[in-house]
Amino acid sequence: MVGYDPGAQGTALSPEEAALAGSAAGMVTRALISPFDVLKIRFQLQIERVSSQRPEGKYSGLFQAARCIHSEEGLSAFWKGHIPAQLLSIGFGAVQFASFECLTEVVHKSTPYDSQTAGVHFICGGLAACSATVVCQPLDTLRTRFAAQGEPKVYRNLRHAVSAMCRSEGVLTFYRGLCPTLMAVFPYAGLQFFFYNVFKKLLAPPPNAGKSGGLRSLVCGSGAGMISKTITYPFDLFKKRLQVGGFETARVHFGQVRSYRGLVDCMVQIAKEEGVRGFFKGLSPSLVKAALSTGFTFFWYEFFLNAMRNLKEREREQKTSPKT
Repeated sequence: MVGYDPGAQGTALSPEEAALAGSAAGMVTRALISPFDVLKIRFQLQIERVSSQRPEGKYSGLFQAARCIHSEEGLSAFWKGHIPAQLLSIGFGAVQFASFECLTEVVHKSTPYDSQTAGVHFICGGLAACSATVVCQPLDTLRTRFAAQGEPKVYRNLRHAVSAMCRSEGVLTFYRGLCPTLMAVFPYAGLQFFFYNVFKKLLAPPPNAGKSGGLRSLVCGSGAGMISKTITYPFDLFKKRLQVGGFETARVHFGQVRSYRGLVDCMVQIAKEEGVRGFFKGLSPSLVKAALSTGFTFFWYEFFLNAMRNLKEREREQKTSPKT
């Protein structure tokens, strides 16, 4: 079970080991879901309406966008910005899960609340994700810039992107969109942990049933990811629009571009020009990505945690067993 569990049998794991499991889970998951992330970002940044019936912009649907990107930019385009995205996933996973394990332990030991309740997981999950967001926001901005650029490329590599952005836009540009990010990430991550906790308990196997923990983690994580993403999606779109501010020249051949003075101006302009549906552009690939991302993240996190726990127990048994 994710989070501090006082009734858990076996060897307890340290925050460092939770961070290692979280970073490994993030790394594996990122490699698998990167194409959906690129598709989601392209939809989010398109001003024109996304519609297969009445196409107005460059991308009109999920499969059409995938074919278009593949034919124009090649297969590698689906992994654009993969290096900063991997650094983001590794760092975010480490900070988030280590913070979550520490917070749930503090709650259990310092308050009358049970660390394994869904409400505690919502609060601790949201706070853990906020701390990870503040640490990793520059990498998220870099990932968005790489995924958003077409051909010819504005940034040749990660080093060139960092130096060019610092020189032309200043260091604070790496924290563009931080406000809507924090507004979105707290409920999003909180709901992920909340629903994962609820689903795991609902789908708990009978006492005498065989082991199916891996599949249960995958299913529960996927459901939690889709529900939480749908509820908080507009804030993710606002963040992406703000992160590409000052990057308009690289976006011209994709269609119309807009500049926003801040979060409120971004919301107002989108509502006026694109309507309420504009707040949910790219939701389809985002839901697929959220189901896979959250499902795989919890699956791999628990997989690596169990692997480390089994390794520690084996080492302890070897030390305590009498020598022959």
